[in-house]
Amino acid sequence: MNVDLQFHPYPSQRMTVMAKRGMVATSQPLAAQAGLDMLKKGGNAIDAAVATAAALTVLEPTSNGIGGDAFALVWANGSLYGLDASGPAPRSISIEALKERGYEKIPVHGWMPVTVPGAPSGWAELSKRFGRLSFREVLQPAIDYAESGYPLTPILGKYWEFAYQRFKQVLKGEEFQHWFETFAPSGRAPKIGEMWRSADHTATLRSIGDTYGESFYKGELADKIAAFSKKYNAFLSEEDLAGYKAEWVTPIKVNYRGYDVWEIPPSTQGLIALLGLNIVNGYSFSHRDSVDTIHKQIEAMKLAFTDGKAYITDPKEMRFQISELLSEEYGARRRAEISEQAMMPAPYQPASGGTIYLATADVEGNMVSFIQSNYMGFGSGLVVPGTGIALQNRGYDFSLDPSHHNALKPGKKTFHTIIPGFLTKGNQAVGPFGVMGGFMQPQGHMQIVMNTIDFHLNPQAALDAPRWQWMEDKKVRVEPHFPLSLAQALIRKGHQIEMMVDSGGFGRGQIIWRDLETGVLMGGTESRTDGAIAVW
Repeated sequence: MNVDLQFHPYPSQRMTVMAKRGMVATSQPLAAQAGLDMLKKGGNAIDAAVATAAALTVLEPTSNGIGGDAFALVWANGSLYGLDASGPAPRSISIEALKERGYEKIPVHGWMPVTVPGAPSGWAELSKRFGRLSFREVLQPAIDYAESGYPLTPILGKYWEFAYQRFKQVLKGEEFQHWFETFAPSGRAPKIGEMWRSADHTATLRSIGDTYGESFYKGELADKIAAFSKKYNAFLSEEDLAGYKAEWVTPIKVNYRGYDVWEIPPSTQGLIALLGLNIVNGYSFSHRDSVDTIHKQIEAMKLAFTDGKAYITDPKEMRFQISELLSEEYGARRRAEISEQAMMPAPYQPASGGTIYLATADVEGNMVSFIQSNYMGFGSGLVVPGTGIALQNRGYDFSLDPSHHNALKPGKKTFHTIIPGFLTKGNQAVGPFGVMGGFMQPQGHMQIVMNTIDFHLNPQAALDAPRWQWMEDKKVRVEPHFPLSLAQALIRKGHQIEMMVDSGGFGRGQIIWRDLETGVLMGGTESRTDGAIAVW
């Protein structure tokens, strides 16, 4: 990589981390160490990724859980593989069934937005295909932390308290009491530095580890999930769980200035990141912190989101070919619509997120870009009794308009926000990267890729650089340390700039790059969270 390892122009308490034998980067220090422990035991980057992901369901439950979805990009044996561990809508659900129950749109909480959880199947598939250690062994750190407990880190404690206060106001039915019993056992959220443990998580993770996830889909855990659903006349059934398996998919890419930028194909919004990069690929940028650069980035991302929200859904129902959307001709056509003034795109309102991201690498050249989420923090607000399984609410993004491309249908996958990224050059792996956080994710991907390739920032500087986030119409939010002169210049171009008081909504990312000549690993971790890099 042509990056300046000395140049670090943005406020941070961290510097780029380097190592040779292995690296794990994620948003929680204990989880990063769990992955590194697998490498030291003789495991590979895939073992490390699964161990870290499972541990994060315990160590950062505000952002992900056992009942969520996951995606991975895996570099192994000189090739890149994609894993889609997202689940579909239940087979018995339908627009008509929801409208008969009085719903005009899918609610955020409760059983209606719950889709089949894919994460446990994703862990098992990764372990079976590429792992070296036993599945139970890589889940053991998660089991140990669930059983023995751990102290809450600062950002984790902040979001846990926020979720508790919100759930206390909005979750009123008896079906939600299991969430409070699990995550607020003392009648409140645990405090920063306070220990939290969960016997239910312990037993569930043991069961998943001992059966390669089979108990979650066809055994004792599946029975408990289905019984909980049936008790409240919900749609998720034993048949839905038994019929699910994470699937291997072909990653999609654009070539950006000699580098291939890879994403998971729809139904994820990774396509949006590639659409944005394909549009700006026709420009030449000399300075990152210039009004021309930021203006064109924002306008390109508006167009990318407009297209993405119009086309992305379950791949079996996509109305356009991905190759057409990512063609040079299509990028040039959209680029021609960008002027010197902020445009008004088609109406669109992004939502909030709740996600973890991790990156791993080992001395053999294996690398993993992995992302996992419940959505909107703790997800649906439902915890399966006696299991610790917090169920996701991904179905919220379905439309109840039958003519909408992302209309709810039985067994259909919805538009999905979480996306892992990967960078290659000349058939060699440069490395994994990602930015968690709802609809900030493709915007973060664009900014990180451009920070690295166009502006030669090292991994930590690429993450620490001030971010912007397009929200809707001409509204753009910027971080507190975003240059005021740039914000004022963007206003003169017609952007409605909102300077935020903190950086909580601007995503949380990780990067691992491998030097193509020396093999040295270079990592950056997010200064906006409790991020950590464990190295060997």
